[in-house]
Amino acid sequence: MTENTTTVILVRHGECEGNREGLFRGRTDFPLNETGKEQARALAEALRPLAPSAVYSSPLVRAKETARVISERCDADLILRQGFINIALGRWENRKKADIQQEYPEEWRLWLSHPERLRMAGGETLGDVRRRAFANLDVLVKGHAGGVFAIVSHRAVLKPLLAEVLDIGDPYFWKVHLDTASFSILRHEKDRGYCLTALNQTYHLGRFISEWV
Repeated sequence: MTENTTTVILVRHGECEGNREGLFRGRTDFPLNETGKEQARALAEALRPLAPSAVYSSPLVRAKETARVISERCDADLILRQGFINIALGRWENRKKADIQQEYPEEWRLWLSHPERLRMAGGETLGDVRRRAFANLDVLVKGHAGGVFAIVSHRAVLKPLLAEVLDIGDPYFWKVHLDTASFSILRHEKDRGYCLTALNQTYHLGRFISEWV
């Protein structure tokens, strides 16, 4: 790999009980459940041949635990990065999706059709997340020119980030699927910018693939 080509591995954290319980998790701190721990180990094995030198993680426990397993297996530095924390969901935080649908029907319909337009009271928009996540990625790509590094984060961070680097306009959120403990790969070239070379890879999960989002 030349100095002009940088590889970025985008990882969604492993499964937690918030996934199974159908909650809007946001910044509520759920640890990995047993399936999530198995997923993290499988992820680490799959990513080891890519040899990331650093793993940057959201500070939330479910991401941090996933990142720690990867960093240890890949002999990479683990660095927490606030810019990759999950979206702030305001009054939707840690609430069941079925309850949100009943209590805030208009917002719920917008979430299903054009979530990019939605701001939950006290929370962020996906546009807010898109800007902060990309600003952090841009700094890291410059700092790791010619190298390989990983980012462990959340669905509502990685989807906006992918939309930004690939110049995808609204609506995009429901057009991309990212499983728990999946990984995607971006290549960045100095003259050409970003190219998506792998999306939502789950081959490593086997029987531990999640049915929950």
